[in-house]
Amino acid sequence: MQLVDIGANLTHASFHEDLDAVVGRARSARVGTIIATGTTVLESRLAAEIADRLDLYCTAGVHPHHARDCDDATLGELRKLATHPRCVAIGECGLDFNRNYSPHPDQEKWFIAQLELGLEIGKPLFLHSRDAHPRFAQILRTHGVKNAVAHCFTGEKEELHAYLELGLYIGITGWICDERRGRHLLTLVRDIPADRLLLETDSPYLTPRDLHPPPKARRNEPAFLPHILGTVARAVGRSAEEIAAETTRNAERLFGIRHESRTSAPSQRAAAA
Repeated sequence: MQLVDIGANLTHASFHEDLDAVVGRARSARVGTIIATGTTVLESRLAAEIADRLDLYCTAGVHPHHARDCDDATLGELRKLATHPRCVAIGECGLDFNRNYSPHPDQEKWFIAQLELGLEIGKPLFLHSRDAHPRFAQILRTHGVKNAVAHCFTGEKEELHAYLELGLYIGITGWICDERRGRHLLTLVRDIPADRLLLETDSPYLTPRDLHPPPKARRNEPAFLPHILGTVARAVGRSAEEIAAETTRNAERLFGIRHESRTSAPSQRAAAA
C-alpha cells in the first residue's frame, strides 16, 4: 500500500533541522510520494530544491496571504519555476477571506493571474479557499478551470458540491480527525466520488487531534497520512487498501506523477537504466 501526500509545507522552519528524517519516516510509513507546497516565489524555489534533493515533487505559487507582495515580476518567476522537472502544479493559490492578510482585490488579481498561467502552460492548479465561497467557485467557473484540486477542503455540503460540479479533485486533511471542527467531514466525504478524492497532511499544520500519543510540539508530518487514510476509510465504509490505491491513482492522474519515482531513489533508477 503506497500513499501520496499531495500537500506538505516542507519549507516550513519547523522542518529545517530534521527534514531528511521526516521524509525517511514518511517512506517507512508507505507514503511513497510527497508534494512540497510552494506559497511564495522564495518558498516555491526552496520547494523545488527540496524536491530535487530528496526525490519529491513540488508546486510553484503564491498563497493569497501573500498576494499583496506580488508585482510584475511574480508571474515571470512562477513561469520559470513551473518548468522545473519536479514541479507538478501551479499554487498554492486562491482566496482567503478569513484572515484577510491581503486585500480582496489583490487576492483576486493574483489568483486569476495564476489560474491563467496554469491554463496557459497546461499545469494543474493547487487551490486554496477559506471563507471565500461562492466567489471562489465563480472565478473558477468563469475561467473554465477543471484540472485542479481544492486543497484542504473543510467547507460545507453546498461548497463541496459546487467544486465537484466544476470537476475539481478534493483534498482531505487531518481536519477530518478533529471532533470539534471536522465532524461534518465524516459524512461529507461520502459524497466525494472515488476518482476525485485525494489525501494530504498540510504539514506541519492540522495534526490529527486523535493521534495518540500526540507528536512533539504537535507538529504534523507526512508519516501521519496513514492515520488520515484510516479515518477516511472508516467514514466511507471501505478498506484502507482500496482508498489508498484510488487516491494514489488520482494523484498520479492529476499531477502526472511517475509511479517509479515513488518506489525507488534516483540512484536506484539510474542503476536500473
